[in-house]
Amino acid sequence: MPIVVRIDVELAKRKMSVGEFAERVGLTPANVAVLKNGRAKAVRFSTLEAMCRVLNCQPGDLLEWVEEEGENR
Repeated sequence: MPIVVRIDVELAKRKMSVGEFAERVGLTPANVAVLKNGRAKAVRFSTLEAMCRVLNCQPGDLLEWVEEEGENR
C-alpha cells in the first residue's frame, strides 16, 4: 500500500504506549493496531485531528506516501 502510517515513530519519540494513545484519542487499542499495521481503508479527519492533537504533530508526520516498486507515473 502506498500510504504508510507512522504512528509507531511518533509514539516512540514521545515514549507513549499504544494504550495511553488510544485512550487519549478515543480509539480502542484494536483500532490503533489496525492503523499501525496498514490495514485501515480510511481515516476520518476527526480521528486524524485527534491523533495530531494528542501527539502535537502534523498529519504529514503520521502519513507518508511511498511509491510502490514498478509503479509508473
